[in-house]
Amino acid sequence: MCGIAGWIDFGKDISDKREIMEKMSRSLTPRGPDEEGGYYSEHCNFVHRRLVVIDPENGKQPLTKGEYTICYNGELYNTEELQKELEGLGCSFKGHSDTEVLLAAYIRWGEKCLDRLNGIFAFGIWDNARKQFFMARDRAGVKPLYYSIISGGLIFASEVKAILRNPLVKPVIDSEGIAQIMLLGPSVKADSGIFRDIKQVPPGCFVRCAKGVFSWDCYWKPKAKPHTETVEETAEHLAYLIKDSVTRQLVSDVPLCTFLSGGLDSSIISAIAAEEYRKKGLTLSTYSVDYKGNRENFKASLFQPDEDAPWITEMSEFIGSDHLNVVIDTPELAEALLPSTLARDAAGMADVDSSLYLFCGEVKKRFTVAVSGECADEIFGGYPWFRNAEMLNRKGFPWAASTEERYGLLRPDLLKEISPADYVEALAESTVKKADLLDADTPVQKKMRGMFMLNFYWFMQTLLTRKDRCSMAHGLEVRVPFCDHRIAEYAYNIPPEIKFYREREKGVVRLASENILPKDVAWRKKSPYPKTHNPDYTKLILERFRTVLKSSDCRLYEIMDREKLYGLEQSEGEVFKKNWYGQLMTTPQMFAYLMQLDYWLRKYNVIIEK
Repeated sequence: MCGIAGWIDFGKDISDKREIMEKMSRSLTPRGPDEEGGYYSEHCNFVHRRLVVIDPENGKQPLTKGEYTICYNGELYNTEELQKELEGLGCSFKGHSDTEVLLAAYIRWGEKCLDRLNGIFAFGIWDNARKQFFMARDRAGVKPLYYSIISGGLIFASEVKAILRNPLVKPVIDSEGIAQIMLLGPSVKADSGIFRDIKQVPPGCFVRCAKGVFSWDCYWKPKAKPHTETVEETAEHLAYLIKDSVTRQLVSDVPLCTFLSGGLDSSIISAIAAEEYRKKGLTLSTYSVDYKGNRENFKASLFQPDEDAPWITEMSEFIGSDHLNVVIDTPELAEALLPSTLARDAAGMADVDSSLYLFCGEVKKRFTVAVSGECADEIFGGYPWFRNAEMLNRKGFPWAASTEERYGLLRPDLLKEISPADYVEALAESTVKKADLLDADTPVQKKMRGMFMLNFYWFMQTLLTRKDRCSMAHGLEVRVPFCDHRIAEYAYNIPPEIKFYREREKGVVRLASENILPKDVAWRKKSPYPKTHNPDYTKLILERFRTVLKSSDCRLYEIMDREKLYGLEQSEGEVFKKNWYGQLMTTPQMFAYLMQLDYWLRKYNVIIEK
């Protein structure tokens, strides 16, 4: 994994803009602490920060082959197959780097090369002969790719902070940005960088730029197909796809571990990885996260029915892993809210982010690559809102029931022309309408396809952003096998009665895992990423939030009503009854989110255009 950035300008010579490019590069140093490189020409500049994972010698970037130069972040999991195919067509290679293979694939097939890629990626390619630029992002949106259109071209990077190092782009937010922060956050629209002049390449999309003419298109989205397999055949098919995806993603020239929570998804991945390691005479290392005081203060809920600790012990012993449990204390969890905001370039999932940020820092002390179980819930229907009637039929986003309360915190002079419910519902509805359907689909199947789209393109993107930024802030690459597009395509077409086999969330995945997991683990009720239950955390966050409100440079008042904020603080959040976002962001996380927002406004010198 790496950090990439570039500047394309067809209107003038930018080959002498090295100082600006070097500033952009330095901002991405945590993503690529091992090496740096640059490419400078009249109309195209690239900078690259490298985290060495595969082929240390031949994977140096930017990489030039003839008239083509690539700047690439990601991993291809079918590199070997592609390389053999290209060699059969007359291509030659210096090593086994996926960077070299990807560039050769683009030279051979152009943008159609995207259809052949299995992996997570964001890349830009400059064709110096034709003076054309092309960039693309992987199907699931695992790797980030932002850009800003300027006069005569564009500026792009892995992270927003790098684009803002270029003086041509200002940190301006307008009413649309405020609406996203306050009505959707920490989610954002698929094409949004929050700032007015910064966009994001949506998952499965690409961008072309030639002679200053800009266009973009999508090359992939889930397609509806008839599902003709039985429950047992579906489980067998899934078992194959999951094992193949995990096995492909274990390839690394540097140390690799897995995250293990004792839940279904991480247990499947760790069981497969442990078996592959045993075949090589190796022992897999696994990691989990917990919080000081959780054992004494844990309270079961609809979203978090039990503790992870006993299940982690059972799984670690079952697969024979070398396991390490990272325990986070309350003060450091609160302290990490600010650096995790910098990592994300925005207010995020509060302590859910800061805990992952700290956790990844500990993992990085021994490992460069980790494999994690993200995205199975979005793809296979693991959340309560897939089956809870009230949540399933709620207008807008099923994980966000606090739209009116959020809107009520805003200053009256902001977003006067926006109806909050209509704004949120329109975004959700437009996503649902993109679902590919079959004429034979029942109303229930159509509903499930729409839910798949909402979760894949909204909730899952929030989690992937969190995972990428919090891990890459420490130079840790985290792979997510359930994001394999073959799994997503297959899952999109599994009928609800099979997907929810035995009327359980992810029932068919559980059936598929019975041969590799203890049965009680396979059928354990879903429990999300763990958060702290220590009441000291809530007290500390409220105390810090009050300090923010009293500070002379508090910027929350520029977008939020002062009296409403004081009322929220004085009631200690009791007036805000509904979750801020999803399963994990409740009252303490709401206060933490607002603290992150204030810090972001100040640290990024955000200009608010009203």
